[in-house]
Amino acid sequence: MIRPIVKDPILLAQKSAPAGPEDLETARDLRDTLEAHRESCVGMAANMIGVLKRVVVFYDEGKAVTMFNPEIVKFSGPFEAEEGCLSLSGRRKTKRYQSIKVRYLNERFQPRLKTYTGWTAQIVQHEIDHLGGILI
Repeated sequence: MIRPIVKDPILLAQKSAPAGPEDLETARDLRDTLEAHRESCVGMAANMIGVLKRVVVFYDEGKAVTMFNPEIVKFSGPFEAEEGCLSLSGRRKTKRYQSIKVRYLNERFQPRLKTYTGWTAQIVQHEIDHLGGILI
């Protein structure tokens, strides 16, 4: 189901709780909502649709990837980026890393560890920030 995008900075600034199998429907809604905004958005966190759970969906080389409880465990290559967000107006500067290693659970709740670089790493960092209540 396509959900409305939350723009309330008070809700968006709250930390998200760990996600579990009961949050699979949230992941589906998040994927549907991301697809509906594909022209202007490359990733979303569950709080952007009003659910304070640690779930993100993003595009990696055109394919939607879902992560439950993602955590950056290693990073390198800091740089300054300028980003926008569907939940916020305008663009803002922020610090990002060129390469990140992320530990997460896939949609079958199997543990995964993956390294992302470049643009995809930047997307994942933005979405994980959302889960911690960090806004650009």
